[in-house]
Amino acid sequence: MKAKGVRLHAANDLRLEEFELPEITDDEILVKVVSDSICMSTYKCAILGTEHKRVHDDVAEHPAVMGHEFAGDIVKVGKNHQDRFKEGMKFTLQPALNYKGAMWSPGYSYEFFGGDTTYCVIPSEVMELGCLLEYKGRAYYEASLAEPMSCSIGAFHAAYHTQMGVYEHQMGIKENGKLAIMAGAGPMGLGALTYALHCDRRPSMVVVTDLNQERLDRAAELFPPEIYKGEGIALHFVNTGKSEDAVKELLELSGGCGYDDVLCYAPVAAVIKQSSDILGRDGCLNFFAGPTDKEFSATMNFYDVHYNSAHVMGTTGGNTADMIESLELTAAKRIDPSVMVTHIGGLDAAAETTLHLPEIPGGKKLIYTHLTMPLTALTDLRKAGEERNDARYGALADIVDGHKGLWCPEAEEYLLEHFITE
Repeated sequence: MKAKGVRLHAANDLRLEEFELPEITDDEILVKVVSDSICMSTYKCAILGTEHKRVHDDVAEHPAVMGHEFAGDIVKVGKNHQDRFKEGMKFTLQPALNYKGAMWSPGYSYEFFGGDTTYCVIPSEVMELGCLLEYKGRAYYEASLAEPMSCSIGAFHAAYHTQMGVYEHQMGIKENGKLAIMAGAGPMGLGALTYALHCDRRPSMVVVTDLNQERLDRAAELFPPEIYKGEGIALHFVNTGKSEDAVKELLELSGGCGYDDVLCYAPVAAVIKQSSDILGRDGCLNFFAGPTDKEFSATMNFYDVHYNSAHVMGTTGGNTADMIESLELTAAKRIDPSVMVTHIGGLDAAAETTLHLPEIPGGKKLIYTHLTMPLTALTDLRKAGEERNDARYGALADIVDGHKGLWCPEAEEYLLEHFITE
């Protein structure tokens, strides 16, 4: 059958094209993709091409479908998987396969398997690893966002602490401890924040830093500090660009003792140094943001590593358990991954959006693969409707405005029902 999708042919060479999908084998599953959220990792893949660790050397001859944060419907199931998966099931998946030690992943490595396409073929290793997940929720976008949420959830679980003279790691952020999310007012930082405030193992203090006051103000609007104060969590939003001495200010907020856990969401040397400098005794620094520069390095206080038991680590992606936790918490309405979304668009917008992702302000860009629609900020929906003389945008804006400016299941349902599909 024919599929239409965005595929990588070389560095900076993404093409929206129609291609033939092979017939599935007994070990494969054919799916219809409905939504895919664009990740900064996809941008890195697009600009690096074969220099990226997950991209195969012959991508020019066998172009890779982009996108790995996707959800949709199962269309056809190979006979070896019919006991577990059925046609019509909603699905999402964990893309961090790590199959037999290889780094292959949907959205980077497969010719017919990725999220920025109308249909794709899920290979046998995904089912073998238990990475194809039935999704029973209402909105496809929540399933798409379970993957980026799982990355932050994994970072929380991977943090560790120790006791003097005890050679055993206590896994997870410190319960009732102090947490700093550095450069954290972007989409992934907000995902981490919604998890920190609503998970089972919660800190007693959370500080979110950023240089963009508009993003910090929006974060404070979504997560009012006075509400969480009543729940026993001191929540602060700090613009470190306006501070004469950011480290001093952050340490004072912590009561002078520093932070038990620090998540660094920017591959910026100055932010990493700040993250190191605010660690308390036995503090754990997770360098979450993946750089594109293979020679990237930054300063860390190794006096503290030796004498204050400071830890440094990095995580990339989550595992299947993290993703299931994300889906369960979302279904229970304990976390809201929509705080990450600021733009929507159709498949025709995916390639250009991916290649220019760092230049586009805001958070997550959500692509609906069976729609033709320019990338549109949620705050610009009404204006877009006026410019395009299209009343549907105004109706969509009304729904979003009724949900504090956030994307929501009602908005998705209206979009899928009223906008022209391919």
